[in-house]
Amino acid sequence: MQPDSLTSITKYFVWSADPVLFETGVIPLPFTLSIQGLMLGIVVAYFVAGYWLKQIQAKAASTKNKPQSLTDGQYWMVTLGAITLGQLIFNLIPVNGIEQVGPVTFRWYGMLFGGAFLMGYLIGSKEFRDAGRPEAERDALLTYVLIATVIGARLGHVIFYEPEYYLRNLHLVPAIWQGGLASHGAAIGILIGIWLYCRKYKNYSFLWVTDRVVIPVSIGGAFVRMGNFFNSEIYGVQTDMPWAVIFASEDLIPRHPTMLYEAFLYVALFAILWTIYLRHKGKPPEGFIFGVFLIIMFTGRFLLEYTKVEQADFATDWFIGMGQILSVPFVILGIWLLWKKVKW
Repeated sequence: MQPDSLTSITKYFVWSADPVLFETGVIPLPFTLSIQGLMLGIVVAYFVAGYWLKQIQAKAASTKNKPQSLTDGQYWMVTLGAITLGQLIFNLIPVNGIEQVGPVTFRWYGMLFGGAFLMGYLIGSKEFRDAGRPEAERDALLTYVLIATVIGARLGHVIFYEPEYYLRNLHLVPAIWQGGLASHGAAIGILIGIWLYCRKYKNYSFLWVTDRVVIPVSIGGAFVRMGNFFNSEIYGVQTDMPWAVIFASEDLIPRHPTMLYEAFLYVALFAILWTIYLRHKGKPPEGFIFGVFLIIMFTGRFLLEYTKVEQADFATDWFIGMGQILSVPFVILGIWLLWKKVKW
């Protein structure tokens, strides 16, 4: 149904919000910021913090005390000190630097994406406190998950949805600012990131970590889908349902607001997982929360894909879409976990 007059679309909600939250002007810096100095500072901070942590742990081992870790304040002190040292060194060397910042555009999507990780950090902090685990290991997990999410989401879009285009334009694969992140790729990336984390921190089991990561991931997904709504992307197919939305930046066709459906799904999923976590007093059977997450999340995604415009051009004539194909293995994995791995 293509509306042929303005009158015929007035009964639908028309979405035409600006995806840009605000934009700053040019901000002159009081000093020249050296990129080389910044990189040197980060490297120095990494090794200094690691050396300091080893000294603290060695001292605790010699006195048979409980192993300690660096506090947030100590990490900030080391990081800021190392970055300052790097700037001082490279300000003595004639190299190019940054003298001004901006204009910087803050978009709703970016702010909500960042909000997802902030929410994850807060929830993860409580989970680690409940388990009596060190803050440093919590922060390390956040780093692993953050990097794995971005890389996995980008490669997921490249591989699953536009492989031919990116094979011809390999130099655009890292260009995440141009859009193109896939949630299924993010899921795979997070699982790989957790596996790598558990290889380094051997006192954690894979299922223990995933049980705690998927809780903030579920509410974080709602933040990201709201960002998609502001960008008028990942919208649905044409419909005449009374809650249809016309995305004015795309066309005048009333469509399913599929990104909002998914946001509601993720909020409900978070409520279920958090309830399970609290009912077990922070100690659910390993794999239980992860299995429930996989089943509900990807069953919901499979069903909602019927309302969504197919994102993979080569799959438009398929019986089921690419998103549905990618969802099935996760559902099967969730069922297998609850059936075979969870020690009830």
